[in-house]
Amino acid sequence: MFAPSEPLRQLSQTLTRRQLFGRSALGLGTAALAGLIGDELGADVVSDRPPQGLHHPAKAKTVIYLFMSGGPSQLDMWDYKPKLNDRFNQQLPDHIRDGQRVTGMTANQKNGLPICPSKYKFTKYDNNDRGVWISELLPHTAKVAKELCVVHSTFTEAINHDPAITFIQTGSQIPGRPSLGAWLSYGLGSMNENLPHYVVMHAKTRHAEQSLFNRLWGTGFMPSDHQGMLMRSEGDPVLYLSNPAGVSRDDRRAQLDALTALNEAQHQRLADPEVLSRIKQHEMAYRMQASVPELTDLSQETEETIRLYGDDARTPGTFAACCLNARRLAERGVRVIQIFHRGWDAHGNLPGEHGSQCRDIDQGCAGLIADLKQRGMLDETLVIWGGEFGRTVYCQGNLTRDNYGRDHHPRCFTTWLAGGGVQPGITYGQTDDYGYNLADADGNPLVPQPTPDRWTPGTMHIHDLNATILHQLGIDHKRLTYRYQGRDFRLTDVHGHVLKDLLVG
Repeated sequence: MFAPSEPLRQLSQTLTRRQLFGRSALGLGTAALAGLIGDELGADVVSDRPPQGLHHPAKAKTVIYLFMSGGPSQLDMWDYKPKLNDRFNQQLPDHIRDGQRVTGMTANQKNGLPICPSKYKFTKYDNNDRGVWISELLPHTAKVAKELCVVHSTFTEAINHDPAITFIQTGSQIPGRPSLGAWLSYGLGSMNENLPHYVVMHAKTRHAEQSLFNRLWGTGFMPSDHQGMLMRSEGDPVLYLSNPAGVSRDDRRAQLDALTALNEAQHQRLADPEVLSRIKQHEMAYRMQASVPELTDLSQETEETIRLYGDDARTPGTFAACCLNARRLAERGVRVIQIFHRGWDAHGNLPGEHGSQCRDIDQGCAGLIADLKQRGMLDETLVIWGGEFGRTVYCQGNLTRDNYGRDHHPRCFTTWLAGGGVQPGITYGQTDDYGYNLADADGNPLVPQPTPDRWTPGTMHIHDLNATILHQLGIDHKRLTYRYQGRDFRLTDVHGHVLKDLLVG
């Protein structure tokens, strides 16, 4: 199960014996190559993913990942720190920072690192030790607080946007690795042959500072049919979904059959596994011409459902509309759905920008959770919300009680999960009184060092998050591997621990 897919083995399985020996060097070289490959030289077809099956019973079938690109401020939304009000404009103590890295945008700041309490009121939902605090920025999300598992102790090593978002999406700060969705597509396959395994949407935003690169939902060194499909909000939901004028569906079928024949001939000649991926993608595109228009037709949704998501759901491309489409995709068996919402990089005027951003996403998040719940889908759908890092407790730029900015902060930030076998209505992990460091149960700062054989209880490195996501879908993150250039790669590299304290049962 989940055996590595070796390039040399792939090559051998796409060739007949005659082709292999006809193209190989004669003599001892041929004999050595045949010995390395083994007994399956006559196989005609190669599978681009391991045999299907789960390592253990899955709690979830689908992942919906709501990604807030830019770094939302945990201190203004989730991580309640009332003691900071008495420390307004005081310098962050040296022993709290403890020499930790700051960005170049803060390093030469003339006013130092002045402490900046949140201006927002917080309310606790459920009166227990693990109850969830939510700020007034998120009144709709507060209504589904009992469904959320809020993790205050997420952390990463990356402090700038591109390496940080690449890290959390692919398990490496260096581009070139497969994305989370690609790994799940590779390991689990599809539940609907008429739609892709993995669908990505970009929600509209008023503050679209950061660029998003398609490698964030790409396949890296895996076959390209595992990449995410970007669903657009204007024009055709998928590029070239409609046939050109004068081309009928029968014409398109005939063209595709001819193209498939050419690709199969090329595959026989070159034995390139990517040609097989190309054939699959063309066939999927043809089937999507029938399935996608029905998927994106929201006219059949009831007024009651639209009210859950808010009036914005009527406007294509809004975050609310993306959330409604995410539920429809999950209903139809799409394995991984990811919504990117940009504009959370609030170095100045955070209240103004986060106020706008939260209005964009608040009711959509709440509506999605409520909608999945009432349809009986939340138990088998894992919903995740978070960004690539959080924001600092100290102010960037000018500081007043009502207006301030915050810099990037990878040391601790908030992520929440819901459904999919995750404990509802709880918080996990904590930060110190300054919201600057991870802390133990007594409030003492922690400096976790993620290693393959050690994990700090109460903390969640992004490798731990990805390991837990895979676990809930029935996959052991240590056993899902892909062989490339002589090495077995994993999403979690050589790290990651499943956070069983977050899980039901």
